[in-house]
Amino acid sequence: MACDPLGTGLGGCRSRQWRVHRAPSCKAAPSSVCAIDPSDAQIATARQKFEAKPVELSIGDAMALPYEANRFDVAVMALVLFFVPDPRKGASEMVRVTKPDGLIASYTWDVLRGGTPTQPLWEELDALGIPAARPPSADISRFEALKALWAELGLREIETRELVVERTFADFDDYWLSMVVSSPSGIVGKLSDAEQTELKRRLQARLPASASGAITVHASATAIKGRKAA
Repeated sequence: MACDPLGTGLGGCRSRQWRVHRAPSCKAAPSSVCAIDPSDAQIATARQKFEAKPVELSIGDAMALPYEANRFDVAVMALVLFFVPDPRKGASEMVRVTKPDGLIASYTWDVLRGGTPTQPLWEELDALGIPAARPPSADISRFEALKALWAELGLREIETRELVVERTFADFDDYWLSMVVSSPSGIVGKLSDAEQTELKRRLQARLPASASGAITVHASATAIKGRKAA
């Protein structure tokens, strides 16, 4: 059976190593895939990565998806829902564009329990007295909040699970470039040279490295899925 999935949010394209997934109810290769992100830069990066694949990439708003109702077999919001100003509106849009009996899923870094891979960076910025921007809807990363929202939207067969992942960086410079310099928050551009030097010193002292200098960062996410009523 052909399967048409929708993905919302491409903000991790630079660090796609964090997430490897396929549409959870697609038994065969999808006939088409659509994905949106509000950022021109992220869409451009995604186009380079997926230029040889049948993926339709669009700039769009998670709270006003540019698709007709009942179009997709699967809708997934990957590491995005806690960035949406109104998580209920974002999730309800996924329900709207998904076919009856289709699957709606989301996963977010477990922000409130320190599960985000940027937690060390946030804590060291806080220690330096530099405000570190957090996701505006961090509360939705709680399992209780996710389950309540999926139930409120009338989804059935709701399941949750914790996803635990890790990523290994070749050395501290690799970590700094990938997790700090390339951060969508643009934090490095807001720091003075002295602040950057002190932040580097603090992070390097904090993050354990192997004998070869490699640094492994662990993270966890709260995941949920449910099925739209037939």
